[in-house]
Amino acid sequence: MAENSIPKEAAFQIINDELMLDGNPRLNLASFVTTWMEPECDKLIMSAINKNYVDMDEYPVTTELQNRCVNMIAHLFNAPLGDGEAAVGVGTVGSSEAIMLAGLAFKRKWQNKMKTQGKPWDKPNIVTGANVQVCWEKFARYFEVELKEVKLRDGYYVMDPDKAVEMVDENTICVAAILGSTLNGEFEDVKRLNDLLIEKNKQTGWDTPIHVDAASGGFIAPFLYPELDWDFRLPLVKSINVSGHKYGLVYAGIGWVIWRSKADLPDELIFHINYLGADQPTFTLNFSKGSSQIIAQYYQLIRLGHEGYKNIMENCQENAMVLKEGLEKTGRFNIVSKDNGVPLVAFSLKDNSKHTEFEVSDMLRRYGWIVPAYTMPPDAQHVTVLRVVIREDFSRTLAERLVIDIEKVLHELDTLPTRISAKIAASEENSVAIGKKSDIEVTREITTAWRKFVADRKKTNGVC
Repeated sequence: MAENSIPKEAAFQIINDELMLDGNPRLNLASFVTTWMEPECDKLIMSAINKNYVDMDEYPVTTELQNRCVNMIAHLFNAPLGDGEAAVGVGTVGSSEAIMLAGLAFKRKWQNKMKTQGKPWDKPNIVTGANVQVCWEKFARYFEVELKEVKLRDGYYVMDPDKAVEMVDENTICVAAILGSTLNGEFEDVKRLNDLLIEKNKQTGWDTPIHVDAASGGFIAPFLYPELDWDFRLPLVKSINVSGHKYGLVYAGIGWVIWRSKADLPDELIFHINYLGADQPTFTLNFSKGSSQIIAQYYQLIRLGHEGYKNIMENCQENAMVLKEGLEKTGRFNIVSKDNGVPLVAFSLKDNSKHTEFEVSDMLRRYGWIVPAYTMPPDAQHVTVLRVVIREDFSRTLAERLVIDIEKVLHELDTLPTRISAKIAASEENSVAIGKKSDIEVTREITTAWRKFVADRKKTNGVC
């Protein structure tokens, strides 16, 4: 930190200039997180930027807005609530914290049950698919729970319910199902998982429950697939998390976790404090946090309603189909994602013997697009895919433009081997008189030719 202050204008300009080098959030197709909201909501966010949500006694209206959000989301997920009964849930900084809280509730309930039965309670485990987001691995490692993963297989990139139930034992605190896989957007079969677990629980006398990680799909399924059984309509589903900052259409920093009933959240996990002015219950991993995202979520829920969310999700799905069809017309890609699920398109090269998905991803950045390439988890790690997430602000025009740019990238990649081979051949002709070169000399020449080619392209593709 500098010894002396600088003018506020200078500080602003320094930071603003550096931030210009960041990518364009709207062209970041790697992220599920919302990058655009209406100006009216932006104003509400800025007006609440200085409110600390945890000061419930000072900001009772903000607390009430959070409670309303919890109740609306609980009803959206078909929680079995009586007339006038308040839902059980809490706002978090994202689905990662929500999953930690839900996992802790499952672990504590399991421990209490095992202690009552006089059985060992020091080796809990949780069953998931290998396709889970990293926050599940964090939960397992941070809170000392064994993570039992159902491996994927070629062509089936989500958790197999039959295999998951086979892995359940007396120490399983819950089975986690994903509504909207990060890898390909597919919904896991929560209904079949529920039916299989009910049967196993009857046979064994256990009561293994289900948690649904609906981080991506929780604000999609109720509007696009209302008849799909995945939520509290299934008796073993005890808690659900959802990301408000994904398809809840709020900027980054808000998630939700909803419990089926009060009985599913152990009382000993809830803390009561009174040093902020009144008795306040709290069940979060952090303490202080901003109020803006909670207010923004409430804005979206009352502004859009069922009609608005349904229209937006249908539009996202239509744009995903436009992109998918455009990619299929190139004849160069296999589509890995499903039509039903999170609106995204995951695809892989039919022939990656000459060029890889990572090269396509890298070259798309020259056009401003951020399209991630990654390998699938075990046992499908030999499959590499590219993924484009379709958000509210990704229009049909952008989808068509992306296909055009992908075709340009493919054309450029197709010309690379010819150019490099020509340079190497010319080099070899010039060296005939000298004699045959060693393998290391040939490798060095290839490397040098590639470096020169890349350097030449940078010179001719500068930014004006």
